[in-house]
Amino acid sequence: MSQGIAWFDALDPEKQSEALLFLRHHCVQARAVAEDGLEGIRRAGLRPTHTPAVLITRGRINDQLGKIASLTPRDERRKAFRLLVAVLAIADGRRRERYCSDGCGH
Repeated sequence: MSQGIAWFDALDPEKQSEALLFLRHHCVQARAVAEDGLEGIRRAGLRPTHTPAVLITRGRINDQLGKIASLTPRDERRKAFRLLVAVLAIADGRRRERYCSDGCGH
């Protein structure tokens, strides 16, 4: 995670927005569910009161992921990045467990 954050921090704001939207898209493609939000908060090391953590626990997950990816303050973007990476790892792990067998190409 620390290498990812360093990479993300080095991006200009436009590229950060693109990265967050990219992560959001992949979270949706991996079929993230509401329960992934709580575990994602824990894995990302966020407090439940941080803006991305509050957002992910309110309403439909796909809508909330879009709101998280659209955050603009620099410190909120870093938290959003951490959370989206964690949620993607959870959702993709579950997808691979459920749908992939030996020799799966994912």
